[in-house]
Amino acid sequence: MGFADDHLIPLIDEGLGNSAYLVDLGDGRALAVDASRDLRALRTVAERRGLTVAFAADTHLHADFLTGALQLAADGAAVLASVAGRRAFPHSALADGDETDLGGLTLRALATPGHTDEHLSYLLLDGSRELGVFTGGSLIVGSAARTDLLGADRAEELARAQYRSLKRLAELPDTTAVWPTHGEGSFCSAPPGAERTTTIGAQKRANALLAAPDEATFVRQLIGSLGSYPAYFDRLSEINRRGPGVLATAPALAPLTVAEVRTLLGQGAQLVDVRPMVDFAGGHIPGAVSIPLRDQFATWLGWLLPDDSPIVFLAGPGQDLAEVTWQAVKIGYERLAGHLNGGMAAWISGGGPQQTIELLTADRIAGRPVLDIRQTAEHTAGHIAGAVHIELGDLPLRTADAPHDAVVACGHGERAMTAASLLQRAGHQDLAVLDGGPNDWSKATGSPLEKTA
Repeated sequence: MGFADDHLIPLIDEGLGNSAYLVDLGDGRALAVDASRDLRALRTVAERRGLTVAFAADTHLHADFLTGALQLAADGAAVLASVAGRRAFPHSALADGDETDLGGLTLRALATPGHTDEHLSYLLLDGSRELGVFTGGSLIVGSAARTDLLGADRAEELARAQYRSLKRLAELPDTTAVWPTHGEGSFCSAPPGAERTTTIGAQKRANALLAAPDEATFVRQLIGSLGSYPAYFDRLSEINRRGPGVLATAPALAPLTVAEVRTLLGQGAQLVDVRPMVDFAGGHIPGAVSIPLRDQFATWLGWLLPDDSPIVFLAGPGQDLAEVTWQAVKIGYERLAGHLNGGMAAWISGGGPQQTIELLTADRIAGRPVLDIRQTAEHTAGHIAGAVHIELGDLPLRTADAPHDAVVACGHGERAMTAASLLQRAGHQDLAVLDGGPNDWSKATGSPLEKTA
């Protein structure tokens, strides 16, 4: 068959920074690569093009989302995955060099360990012509995926494997398309501002890691670039190995009365307020954690909340409860007790107490201690003079280290409101959140940002 550009459809999850792929095989069937459990976009595209997913391939045991391969298998797809992954569900277990006939096209498995031990890349062939390679968490645009997800003690060993894997991929023809899973926004180490796809030749010219003069330099550069990653990453690989449960119906949040919410909170349930930060600041239920519903919702839910406690959600008028549910379910959060029916208005009508958090513009924070909760790389690149730095992901265990009466700051305000809600829940009083970020402070005061090595 002839392979046209529109036969490959990237499906981008902006929040997790990942791309899944749907390949139109030209005969009414399709191949899905690295599909997540949230299959809404994939199914919409497949239905629009009249495609049935016949193959579901995973490049590795994902740490940042639950695989959708089993959900697709329930609809008749054949699952393709590495034999080294020891997955505990039916699949075609592939070793290096194994080929799968897709009906005109061929998919060849290439062992490319590094991001994980059992990582495979998949070379898509039309006869002997290399069309492109699904590189998953091996070669990504401008970088290579992190190698510390199996423990810091194995990071160097896997970085050396990653070096050899990238060198192997670099032997493909320069014109070969590169279709990575991890991209900008992924905590699996994609650089900011990068394109989602590339070619082997472009990476030879522009990827600093691929251009490293030797293995030792590569390892030093890769490991030196690694920042923190969400806590839930440590749980999902094993769930993906065992196989996440197949969803018989689309998950939904049950409506809860104020009395039911009070009972659940009294029994230890977590309360997550998904409203915009301005609404949360103006009034919220005591003990609620603010995680505004946006692209990054799943990341912060998985980083900050346990997965073994029931979760109650509070949403604002018009917010998409289905989006809340799918973002939670795709990262393995299934103890979803429901949502407060009627939202904050119902809580207040029922006599419930509320708390507030002050929002301050940059020109109003002079004289107050500042807590910067951004990632370390963001903080070192430029922060408000004298700011205390604690990453948001570390804050639940370090609330005692936060300054009292702090103004909490991030890049825009959403993460800072999340941090302030955690501090308030831990007993901190007189908190405020910077409405904006360090750049706004610098413009408002005329003062330069501090930088650290």
